[in-house]
Amino acid sequence: MKDKFIVSVKVGPKGQITIPKEARDMFDIKEGDTLFVLGDKQRGIAILKADSIYDVMENNKK
Repeated sequence: MKDKFIVSVKVGPKGQITIPKEARDMFDIKEGDTLFVLGDKQRGIAILKADSIYDVMENNKK
């Protein structure tokens, strides 16, 4: 399946994680990109590229 993957990451001592290469490649995440971390205690955590948020906001204005 080229459009899905699962991989585990460990949280480092400063609370940081490394975004796996598979995810960086799939979502075209590059050094310097801005990401949003969304959290919901019931549903979990999501990480989105900033440009995807801006696209959604722009489409909702129309």
